[in-house]
Amino acid sequence: MPRAKRGVKARRRRKKILKLAKGMYASRHSTYSMAKRTVLKALKYAYSGRKQRKRDFRSLWIVRINAACRAYGIPYSRFMNGLKNANIALNRKSLADMAVNDPSGFEHIVVKVKSIISNA
Repeated sequence: MPRAKRGVKARRRRKKILKLAKGMYASRHSTYSMAKRTVLKALKYAYSGRKQRKRDFRSLWIVRINAACRAYGIPYSRFMNGLKNANIALNRKSLADMAVNDPSGFEHIVVKVKSIISNA
């Protein structure tokens, strides 16, 4: 049985890792063992970062809505409760965008929510 040298597969596997390590500092982009360790850790961070980004954006939207609501004299929690009671189905992303880019439209919503809260 002839001997299998496996040169092509091994080189392909190493080149894939070294290509992912391109741009890293010092021996991390050139030494295979160091690059492999670094790339695997970077991929783990990238995976968890994609989950973290969703949490970060939601908290950013909440901060923006809260700041805009307090400018009209109502805290975030009461504003969100009033939205629910008024059957206004807007998500936090669109509310935050409206608070930043369309203050008059946001003020209209706040006035409507305040009237619902005062009636209840």
